[in-house]
Amino acid sequence: MNRVIKKTVSNLCAHKISRKFFCSEIVKVATSPDLVPPNEHEKKPTISQIIPEYDIAIVGGGMVGMSLACFLASMPLTKQLSVAIIDSNPALGSGLSIKKEDPPDPRVSTVTPASISFLKDAGAWKYVEQNRHAYFKKMQVWDYTGFGYARYDAKDVNKDFLGCVAENKVLHSALLSCVKDSDFKTTFYPSRLTSMTLNTNSISTVEENMPPKEPSSAQGHTSKLQLSDGSSIYAKLVVGADGGKSRVRELAGFKTTGWNYSQNAIICTVEHTSDNHCAWQRFLPNGPIALLPMGDKFSNIVWTMSPTESNDRKSITEEMFLKDVNSALDYGYGPHPTSSSLGTGDMFSWLKMDATLSANEFFEIPPKAIRLASERMVFPLSLRHANSYASKRVVLIGDAAHTIHPLAGQGVNLGFGDAFSLSRVIAEGIALGSDIGEVNLLRKYEAERKPANITMMAILDGFQKAYSIDFGPFNFLRAAAFNGANYISPLKRSIISYASGENKLPIFF
Repeated sequence: MNRVIKKTVSNLCAHKISRKFFCSEIVKVATSPDLVPPNEHEKKPTISQIIPEYDIAIVGGGMVGMSLACFLASMPLTKQLSVAIIDSNPALGSGLSIKKEDPPDPRVSTVTPASISFLKDAGAWKYVEQNRHAYFKKMQVWDYTGFGYARYDAKDVNKDFLGCVAENKVLHSALLSCVKDSDFKTTFYPSRLTSMTLNTNSISTVEENMPPKEPSSAQGHTSKLQLSDGSSIYAKLVVGADGGKSRVRELAGFKTTGWNYSQNAIICTVEHTSDNHCAWQRFLPNGPIALLPMGDKFSNIVWTMSPTESNDRKSITEEMFLKDVNSALDYGYGPHPTSSSLGTGDMFSWLKMDATLSANEFFEIPPKAIRLASERMVFPLSLRHANSYASKRVVLIGDAAHTIHPLAGQGVNLGFGDAFSLSRVIAEGIALGSDIGEVNLLRKYEAERKPANITMMAILDGFQKAYSIDFGPFNFLRAAAFNGANYISPLKRSIISYASGENKLPIFF
């Protein structure tokens, strides 16, 4: 009987795909009915649990979590790793289906040239281009006072475009397709993380009537994750990519610093009579409104306002809402900016010989919204930052590490930057023969990403606070800074490069 039991355990473990499995400390072994006489069914032992071990467990299969899997799959040193992706969305296992005739989704992301480069190198961007998306070469920014105004053009920095707007479902599907079409060893768990035991060292392979084996060095350097469906897995590295309310962050004990803004964002998709090829943003007394091109004559609205206003505008009729949108992007709240409003022709005349091409372009009125093409969604805004991104066996990326104000559309780009950086650090660790869960290795990722993320958060928070003040002299100074960015060419080029994903700060010397 013992020989039959041993053989069955061996077969079960060997049946799994090139991955280690560990039984719980006391294991009952199940054998096939064909191998055991019927009258011995009650006597036969059964396997209580066989727990698989992975190199990496990514908790959160959204855009940032899937981008990490995509980056790992694209590099020779990391493509041999085994990865578990834990997300309660059951569609991840079967694939996300997108049809071109589907109505546009109000949840979109503005992807910077730097992020596009990452995704192209990983082989994911080609899937984005198969669906609705919109590159834009120009951006116009102005405020409600009629004083502050700036235009940005990709030609100012010799780029082909400033960014690309795509629906989140398109980006998500592209990343998932990239992973599934590779030979990367991924297993999807449609479940939620409920508990996590870090630095587990009591894992052992157990056979019936045999003493437990001593754990190997690999087995003794993993963490145990328990899922909501009752299953468990072991992983050498746990990556928290599970958003602003990260369960991984909570269970690992990472502390955060931040605050809630007294603002909500209302998002939706609108339709025009013709295609929109420019990104527009106007700063209003209660928050900015952005009109972002999506392709197929659609644009996305991201409008920041007080919670009371957002609730009112979510419930008003479509006709009234469109009237408010068009007013906010035109003469509502104040006049159009003109070159004479602030005397910019005189103030910056000494710089005009070196002015960029876009500095000489006149203000344009954004295209009118003629139809609401999606539901209106409202969500609260906040700023949160984890005091640390890494500890032994656990690391945070994306919104699990930081959440920011959406006024510059940088949230997902910071997440893609995190995922790209972490994938390279993991590859470096493998090349050096290091344990990929060692905190000293993970601190390299934190050292690279933390300063960049904090800087972007500080800039956007500063913008938010600057436009929460409506005071005459301060408005003038703010508008002067706006116009300076429009006419001072080195500063303008630096701002465009920084917003495009380059790490050089927008500082004029």
